[in-house]
Amino acid sequence: MKLFQQLRLGFRSLLLHKLRSALAVLGILIGVTAVIWLVALGEGVSWQAQQQIKDLGATSIIVRSIKPAEESSQNSGGGFRMGIAYGLLRDDYERIVTNIPTIQRAVPMREISREVRYREQAIDGQVIACTPEYFGMNRLSIARGRALSEIDMQTYDNVVVLAHEVAEKLFPIEDPLERSVQIGTEFYVVVGIAAERSAAAAIGGSLDARQYDRDVYIPLSTFRARIGDRVATMRAGSFQSETVELTQVTAVVDDMNQVDATADIIRSLLQRYHKQVDYAVVVPKELLEQAETLRAMFNVLLLLIAGISLLVGGIGIMNIMLATVTERTREIGIRRALGATKGEIVQQFLWETVVLSGTGGLLGVLAGFLCGPTVTAFRAGVQAFFPQVWATLPPNIRNIEPRIAPWSIIAAFAISVGVGIVFGIYPARRAANMDPIEALRHE
Repeated sequence: MKLFQQLRLGFRSLLLHKLRSALAVLGILIGVTAVIWLVALGEGVSWQAQQQIKDLGATSIIVRSIKPAEESSQNSGGGFRMGIAYGLLRDDYERIVTNIPTIQRAVPMREISREVRYREQAIDGQVIACTPEYFGMNRLSIARGRALSEIDMQTYDNVVVLAHEVAEKLFPIEDPLERSVQIGTEFYVVVGIAAERSAAAAIGGSLDARQYDRDVYIPLSTFRARIGDRVATMRAGSFQSETVELTQVTAVVDDMNQVDATADIIRSLLQRYHKQVDYAVVVPKELLEQAETLRAMFNVLLLLIAGISLLVGGIGIMNIMLATVTERTREIGIRRALGATKGEIVQQFLWETVVLSGTGGLLGVLAGFLCGPTVTAFRAGVQAFFPQVWATLPPNIRNIEPRIAPWSIIAAFAISVGVGIVFGIYPARRAANMDPIEALRHE
């Protein structure tokens, strides 16, 4: 009952000066709304940045075949070198996919260098034997024709998708689609042309640079049937034969926090079935660290914004409460003369500040939920009335979607009430420390 009476008294006292109280509430409302909106916009930008980092491979684990440092096979007479077998196996791929639940998907591939020829035109290309999922994982879009399909994999079709530069050099005039190009000793029908794709830059010591302009893509099953695992090459007058089943397996996990643990499981799994270290498990550490740094920077920025926004509102409350104490000096003297203690005077003015800041906080939370509709309406208005300005905006700004964080609502309201209490303590103590006799004399 005493708490209810203090709250009611606080409301009644503030309602004596409606405009002044409304301005104080407005200051807190704007501060809380600003915190929620800025956090929502920051979360939206951060989410977009995280998605871009994920697209670059932050959630990927790359397992590659590497030639052992000490080869088990030695040169024999006559300039012929016995074949060596190393690297990832198809059974390794099956074990990775089957036994590790954190892996969302895994894509195998085999890569060799071969001359790609069409009549008199020829180019040294990289033959990428892959599955249809390889295109989506590496953000390879098709400019014309189609990509590889599951039917191609099942029927072992001799079909090929050419990279943009390969198609331009082999077919400067003719239409490449449905033409046959020669890769090694086999002929493949061109079913698609990949869109131009910029090279992927190397990222620290994690990911090597990757050129896409000289790639040609054939089904992995066709590669095994037509070319096979064993590839013989002639170097420096001697034949070299290597048997490699898979060049690389790229595994993708759901969460960046699971990358390191999943990579350790893959290493343990491969170590169990490989007598020599003929593989490398690569984790894009730099991308993961960049993602964590980006998140920390956003958090620090949002904390500063929250502090500044609510500090302004708190100063407004202190200013109003100091004016209120001055105006109500005679009232304070009467209450002290009737037996009110200093503690009761402090509580009275503190409850008034809590009412101000709490009301502003609640209204600010309600206004915070309007962030999404407001951004949508603003975006539609700019697009309708200023189409030229809209066209010049970067895609990240045009597509930003606020993401209201639940913690920002709780934190903003709690901080608003806390600011009211902190900035109300000094006026309340000033009122409580007044000399009752001098207060009664005040006009």
